[in-house]
Amino acid sequence: MDLSVKPGDDFYTYASGNWIKNNPVPAKETRWGSFNVLREFNIQAVRNILTESAKNTSAVPGSVEKRVGDFYAAAMDSAAIDKLGYKPIKNDLKKASKVKTHQQVLDQMAEMRVNGVASPLFGFWVGQDRKNPNVMIPQLSQGGTTLPDRDFYLKNDARSTKIQEAYKSYIVKLFTLTGEKEAKAKKHAETIFNLEKKLAEAQMSRVEMRDPHKTYNKFAVASLSKTTSNIDWKSLMAKMKVTGEDTILVNNPKFFTEINTLLTQTPVSDWQTYLQWNVLKSAAPYLSKPFTDANFAYSQVLSGQKVQTPRWQRMSQLTDGTIGELLGQLYVKKHFQPAAKARMDEMIANLIKAYEIRIKNLDWMSPATKEKALAKLHAFTPKVAYPSKWKNYDGLEIKRESFYQNLRNASVWGYNDMVSQLGKPVDRTRWGMTPATVNAYYSPVMNEIVFPAGILQFPFFDPNADDAVNYGGIGAVIGHEISHGFDDSGSQYDKDGTLRNWWTPEDLSRFKEKASALEKQFNEYTVLDTLKVNGKFTLGENIGDLGGLNAAYEAFKMTKQGQSKEMIDGFTPDQRFFLSWAQVWRTNILPETAAQLIVTDPHSPGEYRTIGTPVNMDAWYEAFNVKPGDKLYKKPEDRIRIW
Repeated sequence: MDLSVKPGDDFYTYASGNWIKNNPVPAKETRWGSFNVLREFNIQAVRNILTESAKNTSAVPGSVEKRVGDFYAAAMDSAAIDKLGYKPIKNDLKKASKVKTHQQVLDQMAEMRVNGVASPLFGFWVGQDRKNPNVMIPQLSQGGTTLPDRDFYLKNDARSTKIQEAYKSYIVKLFTLTGEKEAKAKKHAETIFNLEKKLAEAQMSRVEMRDPHKTYNKFAVASLSKTTSNIDWKSLMAKMKVTGEDTILVNNPKFFTEINTLLTQTPVSDWQTYLQWNVLKSAAPYLSKPFTDANFAYSQVLSGQKVQTPRWQRMSQLTDGTIGELLGQLYVKKHFQPAAKARMDEMIANLIKAYEIRIKNLDWMSPATKEKALAKLHAFTPKVAYPSKWKNYDGLEIKRESFYQNLRNASVWGYNDMVSQLGKPVDRTRWGMTPATVNAYYSPVMNEIVFPAGILQFPFFDPNADDAVNYGGIGAVIGHEISHGFDDSGSQYDKDGTLRNWWTPEDLSRFKEKASALEKQFNEYTVLDTLKVNGKFTLGENIGDLGGLNAAYEAFKMTKQGQSKEMIDGFTPDQRFFLSWAQVWRTNILPETAAQLIVTDPHSPGEYRTIGTPVNMDAWYEAFNVKPGDKLYKKPEDRIRIW
């Protein structure tokens, strides 16, 4: 803490100033805060498990330990990987260069997808139908670009131009590494950039993409093909292993009419280049050192990171991302305390109770809507620590001597696993995160809140800490995820996870008014020179924080400590609660990363998460004696109260 600062003037610095001063961003990172400290601890824990598994030559063939150990051992064998150069993708590049007609371009894209090579031109997945969440349905989304956001193609300010140039240099570098002459590689870079820029122009913005009604467009497969005369979706889907499905969801129909035109307007030779680029960029982080170095040099311009993340860390993360539920079984055995799950279950029950009290006491919502809100709250499914049913990746071949092939096999396995869900009941035991992940999520179609084992550790959670610390940390995280069910997007889904309005028009209009005030509050926060927080883009997360911290405080006041005035380390229970919240969000961040996240991350920067919610809570003003004249002071009537 920096006690020389008044909490009412700068609560962020007061709570975390000395930590921020003494903890610069390490060279291998792009930001450094509580999340990163815990992720660092976790990745070391994962590394130890992986190293031990890789060393254990007596592990039983087919066992979890053997498969995890073999995957990691192959990933760490950089000598074997360097020797191969780009050999693992030679054949894919050759196939991409052989397409002769526009139909073959489409066929090649389908083949690349099912063979785990790349996902060019558009996004495709299988997921729940938002208006009928008991049914799995094929879904198409805009895609086809490489830069982190469409804006990076469309803007020409200095920051965007620098990124565009770095991107083109990266394309040139990868092509020359496969033996292409520099002049030709430069031509390729222009071709790819211009083609992707056209795709970017057809994409909706991230703010538009947050509207679940706008992105819900259901087509009969035959009708979709009528809007795209050059793409017969029935035959293309069959090549993507999807047969017998007569309907499909599309998030941006305009994008698909645009690519339909672009398909035949663009020479086949340009598509050959684009397909080769998709092979190259997907493989580059996993090929020999010249490729991984080129990949890092490009990402450096985007993020500002000083040195490459060590190989063990990249490969530990890759193992978690590829076979996370095999690794998760070993991780949970070693690092998860059953007592922590019991404490979490109790906290979740308390948070739900607190939320119920808060909904009942809302002065802006009618009884009819309250009843629906409470029904939704009581239908929430919490999942804690790890899945009740592990995914065992049956049939996935992992060999100790073939790193790239392991990755390819895992991609194919994942793709087949995804399409196999069509025509089956929704599997409600599935998880969207691995057990070792330091994060949490809410799924509107499942109406579930999920907390992996990875986040159930200090500073978010400590079974031995006082309630103030736990409720200000993991309590607020639980409340945040519950609030996603009631944010500007999640509130459009009912208790069954169906995208369907359950609000009276008057209540909805009052809710939107309050949300708009929160949007304005965050629009005022400056991140970097002229860059400000995008209040509309971050609205869901900011509502999550506002609802979550209020509910956590309500739940904290039900505990013995919450009702006492007993000081610990010179701070009252309420002060400890808010300090715990603030210290979760302390962060140092590189300017390049900050600029990128403003465009791509729906969460507000840590410093504004720290203050954005407390300034709307009377309890915070009382806890720290914040008065008119203090910089963060808001008049009681201007404090925003939603949930």
